[in-house]
Parts: sequence; C-alpha cells; structure tokens
Amino acid sequence: MGTVRTYFYRVLLPHGEVRSGFLRLLVERDHSVRVRLEQETEGTVLSLMRLPTWLTAINDFRLRTFRSQVRSQDLAGFLRDLGIMLDAGVPMMDALKTLIEDDTGYRGVAGIARRVHADIGSGMRVPQSFSRHPDVFPETVRNLAEIGDESGTLPRMLLESASHVERLIDIHRDIRTAMIYPTLVFASILGVGFFWLYYVVPNLAQLFKQLQAKLPPLTQWLINVSDVLVHYMVLVAVGFVVLVVLLLWLFRSVPRFRRACYELMHRLPVVRTLLTSSGMAFISEHLSLLVRAGLDFMMSLDVLARATSNQYYRDRLMRVREGVARGEGIGASMRRVGGFPAMAVRMISVGEESGSLDKQLDRLAAEYRKRLDVVVQSLSEIIKPALILIAGGLFIFLIVALLLPIYDLVRQSVGQTLGVG
Repeated sequence: MGTVRTYFYRVLLPHGEVRSGFLRLLVERDHSVRVRLEQETEGTVLSLMRLPTWLTAINDFRLRTFRSQVRSQDLAGFLRDLGIMLDAGVPMMDALKTLIEDDTGYRGVAGIARRVHADIGSGMRVPQSFSRHPDVFPETVRNLAEIGDESGTLPRMLLESASHVERLIDIHRDIRTAMIYPTLVFASILGVGFFWLYYVVPNLAQLFKQLQAKLPPLTQWLINVSDVLVHYMVLVAVGFVVLVVLLLWLFRSVPRFRRACYELMHRLPVVRTLLTSSGMAFISEHLSLLVRAGLDFMMSLDVLARATSNQYYRDRLMRVREGVARGEGIGASMRRVGGFPAMAVRMISVGEESGSLDKQLDRLAAEYRKRLDVVVQSLSEIIKPALILIAGGLFIFLIVALLLPIYDLVRQSVGQTLGVG
C-alpha cells in the first residue's frame, strides 16, 4: 500500500509553456509521479521534488484550520447528486467533474467535489478520501461509504447518507427553532434588569441621598450593586465575557462538567422533553441506518456513541455497548442501564426478537421526530408561565426594593405638610 505524498513539480508543456504546482498522490515510488505527470500533460517533467513529511503536515494543518466550514446542506447535496450520477452509470471522475463545474450557485458542493476529485485522482478509494476529511464527512457517512465500496453498493449508500444528513438537518433546525423564543424573552428580561440597574437605580439613589431617607437593607443592597455596575462597568463586562468563555471551555473540554450539565438539563421539566425527543430521534435514526447497512451491533453502538453530542446519552450508549459485548441484547442492556424511554426499549427488544430491528428503529425515529415537532410548536405555550413568573418576580423585587421607599418618602412629606398646615 502506498503513502500519500506531496510533490512540487515543473513541467514543460508541448507548446513551450512551463507549468508548476503541488500534487498529492498515493504512490509507492517517486517515479510513478513522473510517469503520471507526463501522461496527463503530454509534456516533459523538468523537476520533481517530494516535500518533507513535516512540511506536508504543516500544510494539511493550515488547510484544516483556515478552510471554511462545510454546511450540512452542501454535504447532503453532494452525496445525493453523486449517488444519483453513479447509480445512472456515470464514471466517478466524470461525476465529480460535473459537480465541480456545476454553475447552479452551490459553491459548497463544488468545494467538496474538488477535494474528493483530487484524492481519487491521487489513487485513493472513496472511503479513504472521506476519511481524509473528517471535518466534512461525519463518521456515519464514512462508515456507510466503506460498506458501499466493499459491497459494490456505493451509489445506494451515498443516497442513504444524503437522506440521513437531511433528516439530521431537520432535527437540528427544530431544536434551534425551539430555543429562539425562550432565548429572546430571557434576553429581554436581562436587558430590562440591566437598564434599571445602570440608569434608573442611580437616579433614585441620588434622590434618596438628597432627602436623607432611611433605606431598608434590600434597597441599600440593590443600590450597592448598581454602584458597582456603574463604576466598574468595564471590569464587569470583561468578567462576564471571561465567565461565559470559561463555562464554554469547561463544557467543551471537561467531560465531567459536560456530563453534569446534561444530567441537570435532563432533570428540568421542559428541557428534558426537548432533549429526550431530539436525542432519541438522533439515536434511532443513526442506529437504524447503521443496522440496515449491515454493521454489527458493537460497531454501530460505538459509532453512535461517538456521533452523539449529548453526554447524557453518550455515557449510556457506551454502557449499553459493554452489555452487548457481554452477550446481552440491545433492548435488555438499555433497560439495565436506564435513562432511555420505556417505549423505545420495548420496541427495540421486540425488533431484536422478531428480526425487524431496523423497521422498529425507523418507527421510533419517525415517532420522536413527530414528538419534537409537537414540542417545538407548543414550546412557547409551555414556557410562557415560567417566563411570566420570572418577569413577575423581577417586577415585585423592584417594587419592594425601590418603589416602597419612595412611597414612604411621599407619605412622610404629606404628613409633614399636613402637620405644618
């Protein structure tokens, strides 16, 4: 088996022009590169230099770091178009050239096709090319491509992968849609609180000071908080940003912290419903696709555990995999581990016993996608009471802390006026 190497070349073309550039090829000997260049260009190779391994690694890192991220929509379009053309009998290289030259405006599809075309032109197989770009092709898609390449069903596996990516796009879009309303309302409440602390409270504090009012502890505490916010605004803003960045870093980099966050979210009433519906739709969708493609249960669960970002389910899937390795069924292992809905566990067990696991998983995926749609559509009605309670609590707090002292001052002033009169 050859090694992927990078070469710098200079070629004298038949009409006298000298062309130079870089070329990546999967070869065993440098002589093969020279022969390939002369065949493709019909010219004479003037110089050919193989780049050192460290320089090639730096170049690969640069491409991975600064290359724009591929959208899921572009990936689904690439997989579907390539699968359709291959199924129609179009040769692989011709199909990729068609996608590269397509002028319909989908630049992302052409970009993916360009990468795969370069890899296959260097002697790689399709699964090898997909594996070289893990930032583009998820592990599930890479596994399906490997199965399709080995079994001769690559067009069908590409179409299956396209449908799979499109369904995941729908799930992620539903989750984002569900979070828009509560995020906007919560941000509005925070904005109102900041406005009162930064603008209203300092003016009222100045009024209290001029009138030499005796303030209750709660009002004095609120004024102190407002003073800190006004005088140390920059430090507060920097501290807030640092806190957010720190929490994000902990969530992404520290498994124990991320696990604790997901465990907490799975205990909150509304969030639990959203995470359960989206998580089980994701799990059943992936597992159905992998099982239908022919992967064994062990590998399917391993791929699924790495693919899911929900740490709550990831930990449980790894424990389910350990149970399957000991000879348990998937349903029995899920029941023992816990944390999975009872209906899902029961249907998976029935599917294992009847040999229709992929069909049962398809039904589960469709059911949980419907549930996710219902949650998204009714989320505003579900969250409204909680948001009303939060807004009402903030309003009551401001009244108790600020307006009651003002009322006492007005009452004292009216009493003094009547006494003088």
